[in-house]
Amino acid sequence: MAKRLRVSDRIGQIGKSAIHEMTRLSKEVEDVAFLSWAKPTSDTPEHIKEAAVAAIRDGLVGGYSENAGLPRLREEIAKKLARDNKIEADPSEVLVTVGAIEGLAAAVLAVVDPGDEVILPSPTYSTHIRQVVIASGKPVLVPTVEDDGFVLDIEAIKRAITPRTKAILYCSPSNPTGTVFSEQALRQLGEVCLEHDLAVITDEAYEYFVYDGHKHFSIASIPEMRRNVISCYTFTKTYAMTGWRIGYLHADSDLIPQIAKAHIPLAICAPVISQYAALAALQGPQDCVHSFAEHYLAARNLMCDRLDRLGSVFSYYKPAGSYLMFPRILLDAAKDSTTFCKKLLREGRVSTTPGVAFGPTGEQHLRLSFCVPEDAINKAFERMEAYFGG
Repeated sequence: MAKRLRVSDRIGQIGKSAIHEMTRLSKEVEDVAFLSWAKPTSDTPEHIKEAAVAAIRDGLVGGYSENAGLPRLREEIAKKLARDNKIEADPSEVLVTVGAIEGLAAAVLAVVDPGDEVILPSPTYSTHIRQVVIASGKPVLVPTVEDDGFVLDIEAIKRAITPRTKAILYCSPSNPTGTVFSEQALRQLGEVCLEHDLAVITDEAYEYFVYDGHKHFSIASIPEMRRNVISCYTFTKTYAMTGWRIGYLHADSDLIPQIAKAHIPLAICAPVISQYAALAALQGPQDCVHSFAEHYLAARNLMCDRLDRLGSVFSYYKPAGSYLMFPRILLDAAKDSTTFCKKLLREGRVSTTPGVAFGPTGEQHLRLSFCVPEDAINKAFERMEAYFGG
């Protein structure tokens, strides 16, 4: 009898993705109201699609680009970083990646040795935890302060640092909570990292979607932090380009060649057609980004209004950014968020994501996405009100 091939320990210890598992289960239920995946339902703007078509017709996309990306695209990214993130970047300090995800993976692989500890404010994006595990590092999940809207707990981060701590990896605006970490908190975090010579890896995918007067702050804009930070960004959220798989990162000139050593075996280069589309996104009109942000703000407000009607079932903090929120489940019978979400899917026909997927402090929560049409939000909440007797 043939033996089954033994997988590596680092992969074997990783469970199924709760996000994709809920997507799979949703296909088994008829007419689902879908709030579980952070994928914009808006289409990619026309001028971006037209640029990709033109690149195909001109015969520009059949081969590889430079591993680091098209020179013209890196030049435009450097301009964007200076304008919007206050990061003075040379194009040689930019690496174009397969979405922010591949950039984050390459960054983690470039920094983390087996057994190194990486601090992640929790709840955190589940993929970040997996990336550390795949690098044979140890994720150290430090709870954020939920009572203050999931803000950073700087003192707890300090206490979590050991001689094996190598890096801190965070997402702001946050996936899953929608928290925008303040400039003050990130400057304090920067001081801690400099004191202990830690790397900082950032996921700034939702940088343009901030509300209510909050401001997105890039920690790499602090001059003293320049050599310590790897900042990861994406076109996929900003321009509704999730399927194009295109992002980029910025790091010090000494770090970029080391990150590229991981990037090349992972991807060789980002899809060339997507790079031409990204170039058009940066060079073209930015009205689409503002329109997306206005839609997400209206959708957030609608979702908050609908949650207010279910006050006996959920409590929540209004997200200051992203297009995600992370309500706490108040029902005594729903301490297991995975069971709760599966029952809500099968019996209420609403797809959500269990909070435990985002770390242990995510238990008794669920993640809701509001990057959907308002009709979809109303449909989901009408079903939830009927299901919970609201």
